[in-house]
Amino acid sequence: MTLTDTVALVSGASSGIGRATAVRLASEGAAVALVARRTDRLEELAATIRADGGTAVVISADLTDSDAARSAVESTVRQLGRLDTLVNAAGVMLNGPSEESPLQEWDRMVDVNLRGLMYVTKAALPHLLAAAKDSPRSVTDVVNISSVAGRFAAPTVALYNATKFAVTGATEAWRQEYTTRNVRFAVIEPGRTASELFDQKANSDRDFTAAFGDVEVLESEDIADAVAYIVTSPRRRAINEIVIRPTDQP
Repeated sequence: MTLTDTVALVSGASSGIGRATAVRLASEGAAVALVARRTDRLEELAATIRADGGTAVVISADLTDSDAARSAVESTVRQLGRLDTLVNAAGVMLNGPSEESPLQEWDRMVDVNLRGLMYVTKAALPHLLAAAKDSPRSVTDVVNISSVAGRFAAPTVALYNATKFAVTGATEAWRQEYTTRNVRFAVIEPGRTASELFDQKANSDRDFTAAFGDVEVLESEDIADAVAYIVTSPRRRAINEIVIRPTDQP
């Protein structure tokens, strides 16, 4: 289904999966609200989307603040008129041995990966429900980016595991809650994907590198393809969960 005349909000749009998803949804016809903290990157992305004939607005926000998250959603609706698609792609990964990891890093993962997603989703729900009633598509979508770490626990990944298990579980609970109200909830759980996640903490990818060896990792565009498949599906088809790994990943 075309996304023409629909509006998408993408968090974490300044890099990685969020950026690739924003580009892809714009190419499908959606007007896109680009949300992240790094305004300069958002402005560059917005210029790229506009140069390709798309519509994009920049909303700089720290979504770990509930007021800022609500304001970002309200700004999206004020500037673009509605909200049909929410993609929660913002995330951080600060792994390491539990006895050595600073508590502040654990707090940061909970704040960004879980609280930020929760705040944006809460603020978006009334607008998504309203859009589902008057959209020619008769459906709206929330897509949450979790991880294979939301399915399988691993050493030195305890708090990242905890946040991603929570995202996967919350998404399914929301799916059941809103399934009869034309708001679809889906979760995508990528395996190793080339992104800035592994640049957020020195040596954070040490164990992953040892485990994956020469695995050809996914690109952000691979995950954006999955998002597009979900949100362009006809109303009768709800894609609840996608696990996507590199072909060579064990």
